Amino acid sequence: MEGDVIEYRIDRGSGVPAYVQIVEQTERALRMGTLKVGDKLPTAREVVAATAINPSTVLRAYRDMEQVGLVELRRGLGTFVTRSLARPGAEDDSPLRADLTAWTARARAAGLERADILALVTASVDAYDNQQDSTPPGDREQKLEDT
Repeated sequence: MEGDVIEYRIDRGSGVPAYVQIVEQTERALRMGTLKVGDKLPTAREVVAATAINPSTVLRAYRDMEQVGLVELRRGLGTFVTRSLARPGAEDDSPLRADLTAWTARARAAGLERADILALVTASVDAYDNQQDSTPPGDREQKLEDT
């Protein structure tokens, strides 16, 4: 896949449909800044060759992303990114990313596997969100004023 910015990997044992995996991997690349507005996605033929999935599966993923405004299918030219999902702090050179990379290395050194790390991060985010949601509105506004 010459010149393409993303290479899809399909986990057949995950229970997640292949087209959903393509959408999720594209969204992740958009959030991380790996894919940028104007970048061209691999052709359906290239994805099929790399992953051995059905071409209609790739096309479904691309159509779903087009419907939500992430990509644009240009007949005869390919599929191009039209919107970014990147947020400050997710860039390759951000301090937050460096901290998370170091933390991940420590977690791996402690023997945690990928699924363990993802579960831990998800639980931490959920706990944080639940804590924020349980704060009475006046307290939330006061917190913002205090910061």
